Amino acid sequence: MLCKLGFQFVRQPFGSYFESPSMPQITTLDATPVSRFAFGAMQFGSGADEAASKDMFATCRSAGINHFDTAYGYGDGASETMLSGMIATDRDSLLIATKFGGDGDASKANLAAQFDVSRRRLKLDVIDVLYMHRFDPHTDLHETMEALAVLKQAGQIRYVGLSNFAAWQVMKAVAVAARFDLTIDIIQPMYSLLKRQAEVELLPMAADQAIAVASYSPLGAGLLTGKYQRGETGRLAQNTVYKSRYREGWMLETAAGLTDLAAEIGTDPATLAVAWVAAHPAAPMPIISGRTSQQLRPSLAALQFDMTPEIHARISALSPEPPPATDRSET
Repeated sequence: MLCKLGFQFVRQPFGSYFESPSMPQITTLDATPVSRFAFGAMQFGSGADEAASKDMFATCRSAGINHFDTAYGYGDGASETMLSGMIATDRDSLLIATKFGGDGDASKANLAAQFDVSRRRLKLDVIDVLYMHRFDPHTDLHETMEALAVLKQAGQIRYVGLSNFAAWQVMKAVAVAARFDLTIDIIQPMYSLLKRQAEVELLPMAADQAIAVASYSPLGAGLLTGKYQRGETGRLAQNTVYKSRYREGWMLETAAGLTDLAAEIGTDPATLAVAWVAAHPAAPMPIISGRTSQQLRPSLAALQFDMTPEIHARISALSPEPPPATDRSET
């Protein structure tokens, strides 16, 4: 783990925390605190039909989850549309996040067009979190941040988020946003036992700047569930992007080691994978997902898992720790 100490970042043991101005406070419209985990609705309308999607939503609500994440491009719009029918009853006690710019650029025109469509699909006057889905090197951040500031001042969004940004890109956005009296409130990086790059700069930066973190893919496209070892299939076997992302041989060894550890202590490897992400001192909110409630339950079980320093250390040792940002170590 990393911890800010003066002007240097040094490795710290599990359980330490970063010096930061304050913990980020993300709440629902009725001021309900946001849940420790979020649910990602990317599978709604694609991997999961309407019945399975409703069942997963109900399972999450029963577990206390009130944070639901989608995007303009998920399921060609089906994700937002299906989610809208589930959130109406408890809308004010839910945190609803969506994203723009995954398709097309981050221009004012594209932002406005996609945001308008997302609001209609979700049947919402106010969207709690609007993420910029990816960094757009071809659009001036001043244009994007000014457009987001207008939406926030109009009361149409509550929080501004950045997804898939590098730390330097986040800090550039923070500086530009401040010119419009706008804050960057939350980031969404990839983070799992198989993808630990966020530990180097993104997570310590977020803690230092009091930016909330909702991290995605805690199960590494299902590799950390152990299902591929059992001969089952999934996105990793069917999707070329995921095949490339998780192609390293050591990742299979890590998944096997996690499965063995889970069996030893009497739990599910998915539970360990999600609990490990949530245990990082920057307090990321893992975005869990699935195609059925049965798939989802081991991830939800991580909410109650007692992650001791000893178990955390054993899990961490299963994958390579990324080097410091400067590639310099004093140890």
